[in-house]
Amino acid sequence: MTSSTATLPAPAAALLATITATRGADEITTRRTSAAALAAALAANAAAWTDLVEYRPQSRWTHLLEPAAAAAALDPALHDDLAAAQVWLLSWLPGQGTPLHDHGGSAGAFAVVQGTLAELTVTDTGDGGVRDAEARLTAGRVRPFGPHHVHQVTNTGAHPAISVHVYTPRLTVMNTYRIGTRGLLRTGTERAGVDW
Repeated sequence: MTSSTATLPAPAAALLATITATRGADEITTRRTSAAALAAALAANAAAWTDLVEYRPQSRWTHLLEPAAAAAALDPALHDDLAAAQVWLLSWLPGQGTPLHDHGGSAGAFAVVQGTLAELTVTDTGDGGVRDAEARLTAGRVRPFGPHHVHQVTNTGAHPAISVHVYTPRLTVMNTYRIGTRGLLRTGTERAGVDW
């Protein structure tokens, strides 16, 4: 037994020895940063990318942030985690929003950088009904979500809003929905870089 495992109970020390023999001690202590942490870090250093932000009167503006630009806004310790993610910048004029949608199997998070966004989350209950919840997200708030999250995001405020979104795996499609008499009904699919 090494000195670090000598103080552990025998079963725990044996398990640790097995894990370090098969994976290596460095791999065990390496932890992946969540999409929420990446979104928060990008929001905290928004000055590095806000000069890219535009506003469009007809619909929300979206921009895929190049990996190098995202990396420049992050501590180098986060670069490995960024390699598996995709970052989108969005701007929202008052009244602009998304349809009710999912993220095509991608999980992630978004951080509100400026303004206020309203989020409506809808869950299919499985018995023909839906459950919904509303949240008001102000600057500084980070909203994580799983791969089956269905929501609608809208700028219901009086001022423009900016948000940064991180997806893992990379976002390729969003399925759109409407609430029907028997739960959520899929109405279409939007493609990243084509439809927004």
